[in-house]
Amino acid sequence: MISKDHILEQVEAFAAEKLKQPDFVPGSTPLPNSGKVLTPDDFRFLVDACLDGWITSGRFTKDFERGLAKKVGVRSATFTNSGSSANLLAMSALTSRKLGKKRLQPGDEVISAGLGFPTTLNPVIQNSLQPVLVDVEAGTYNVNPDLLEESISPKTRAIFIAHTLGNPFDLTTVMRLAEEFDLWVIEDSCDALGSTFNGQLVGSFGDLSTLSFFPAHHITTGEGGAVLSNSPRLRREVESFRDWGRDCYCDTGCDNTCKKRYEWQLGTLPFGYDHKFTYSNIGYNLKATDLQAALGVAQLAKLDDFVSQRKHNFLRLHTALENTAGLELPRALDSADPAWFGFPITLSGGLRDERNGMVQFLNSRNIGTRLLFAGNVTRQPAYRNVDFRIPRGSLPESDRIMNSSFWVGVYPGLNDQQMDFIAESILTYVERVKG
Repeated sequence: MISKDHILEQVEAFAAEKLKQPDFVPGSTPLPNSGKVLTPDDFRFLVDACLDGWITSGRFTKDFERGLAKKVGVRSATFTNSGSSANLLAMSALTSRKLGKKRLQPGDEVISAGLGFPTTLNPVIQNSLQPVLVDVEAGTYNVNPDLLEESISPKTRAIFIAHTLGNPFDLTTVMRLAEEFDLWVIEDSCDALGSTFNGQLVGSFGDLSTLSFFPAHHITTGEGGAVLSNSPRLRREVESFRDWGRDCYCDTGCDNTCKKRYEWQLGTLPFGYDHKFTYSNIGYNLKATDLQAALGVAQLAKLDDFVSQRKHNFLRLHTALENTAGLELPRALDSADPAWFGFPITLSGGLRDERNGMVQFLNSRNIGTRLLFAGNVTRQPAYRNVDFRIPRGSLPESDRIMNSSFWVGVYPGLNDQQMDFIAESILTYVERVKG
């Protein structure tokens, strides 16, 4: 009989060959803005989970959730099938009737950013809440903290904003306002695993926080995400919305954890109705698989190295480009230490209208770029009929970034030679424009 250990050893040997990379050829070798970094042990963990034959949530899911919570410094992590689902679950959990007077109800206001990725904003709209959009600032690309307090009204109940491109927003201001005005806080940390604020990992400040494990992010499970919390009550509601809205909290494959499965009486159901088929929320099925979690376990062990390489790549690019007229480079708050997801640049002065030309030039050299996600989200066709409240009436900085900004990669799959080629290419285009 072939042993599992023998299979797994062969898998690692195969992966070691598969993962070998050809030599870098400037201008020919693709340099994506983001991507996964896999090693042979990632393949080993994937196949190990596959050979269990369990597939859905199992032993690796438990290990991954525990390890992730410990790493970030929170009480719980709930694994789900994407970062976007994590955002939906976090927002939906705050609408649960089980939160009593604290629950969010239709029409309650949620403060978010005027610029960002749509799935930070979408759950606000999907839960019939009122989105309040605050402008961002160039450099940090986060919500302008000076505009936050004036955006709060008697109807404001929550703040839901992202650490843009891994750069922590002003958590001192946000958490002070949350305490003063009794607001929920959701940190969208999908781009920011490993970033810190005052030495504390982001994702551990808010009532809830979210992560994404799409291949572009700091670690990957293929597709996947997580909701983090220090509150057992909120964790329970997140799990309920993830698992069809059911009231039962038994793990997959387990029955009667509560020891009274047929002794409940909820709603107008008959006494003793099976607790596994009792639903307290209008939920979804947003579970992930144990194969995804197995990859997460392997990747989590490499997170510190990944974060270190991101910071190294960011610094190398920043050093090469600083003091170049027309390039507004990213900055972080003094209290923040970002695990940068990307390197954003805003073009100004004589380069202000050159964004499209710049990204096309970089693309011609096989250098991947991205814009700052949706830009000013109110300009997107999907939101033309959404009833936003914009306290200052417009979002001028979001508009400027939408028109003049882009970002390039710093992910761990890029080495010094490749980062230098990215810098040289940006400077070459600047010189061409200046003549």
